Amino acid sequence: MSENIGKIIEDAIKKAMKDRGEVNVLIAGKTGVGKSTLINAVFQGNFATTGQGKPVTQETREIKKDGIPLTLYDTRGLELQKFDETFKELESFVTQKNNDSDPMKHIHMAWICIDESSRRVEDAEIELCKILSKHMPVIVIITKASADKGFRLEVQNLLKSAKNVIRVNSLAQTLDDGHIIKPTGLNELVELAMEIVPEGQKNAFVAAQRVSITQKKNKSHAIVVAAASAAAGAGAVPIPFSDAALLVPIQVGMLAGITAVFGFDLNKSFLSTLVSSTITGAGATLIGKTIVSNLLKMFPGAGSIAGGAIAAATASALTVAFGEAYISTLSYLLKDKDITEISQDDILAELKKRYEK
Repeated sequence: MSENIGKIIEDAIKKAMKDRGEVNVLIAGKTGVGKSTLINAVFQGNFATTGQGKPVTQETREIKKDGIPLTLYDTRGLELQKFDETFKELESFVTQKNNDSDPMKHIHMAWICIDESSRRVEDAEIELCKILSKHMPVIVIITKASADKGFRLEVQNLLKSAKNVIRVNSLAQTLDDGHIIKPTGLNELVELAMEIVPEGQKNAFVAAQRVSITQKKNKSHAIVVAAASAAAGAGAVPIPFSDAALLVPIQVGMLAGITAVFGFDLNKSFLSTLVSSTITGAGATLIGKTIVSNLLKMFPGAGSIAGGAIAAATASALTVAFGEAYISTLSYLLKDKDITEISQDDILAELKKRYEK
């Protein structure tokens, strides 16, 4: 097994990255509308601070960040009097992207941002919504939301081709009287985006966003269920526990899939350390040994199976327990930290705690 583990890890990473895919989002709005604040509130890694991005049209920039399965197309120029020319260029670009034979290169949805404090919808915003809606689902986001006063309904009536209009306040604000306006609408925005983004881009969007740990957990639970089913099939054949060769690729793949969906950088170095610390027998650290001993306690009779073989039910249950512990670890770490603040050592240390209790 030791000589094959490198290949197993490489294959697991390739599959996890393919299953995660990429998602592309176009975001438009006038200067000062709060696009950068919104982007950094929704997505991992202070995405909007990446820089100006690469020009793809005169008024549109492509923004990417290593390790995050997201490309943003930041469209400006809504203030220009000659916005018709800007929009013709933009529509030509969008048409070219969405006619590509590779769905990963399509622009999968658009967000149009309108500042609530402006209390008006510009002709450029109405026209842009009509144009983009012909090519992709559009969400209109009313930014800096604090007092609706019927503005959302007005926007909804004017931009009828949008899938929905959502009021969002991305940052907590303290008013002069000391009243605090809490962030609102971010969860609703993520949930709506998950409804309208194509199926092949859902994992990528879940990984890129930082708002909903629940969405990450839900996708990861599905990965655990699939791994548990595969483990049950492997466990139906008598396998010595010390070198359960059929289970290792399944569990490595599960770890890779969960890591990818949570949005962590999935590289061979990280996954190799994680695997050697948790799964592979001879090279396992205290974490791996404790997993085996403590998990077996959860299943009476597992240690006395004839010949040390793993029954199908036990193999499945062990895989579920292991996968859910990893999900719990990542969820806990992301609760109060941005993904960029969490190290490999943090993950291993927190996972270890869960098996020493």
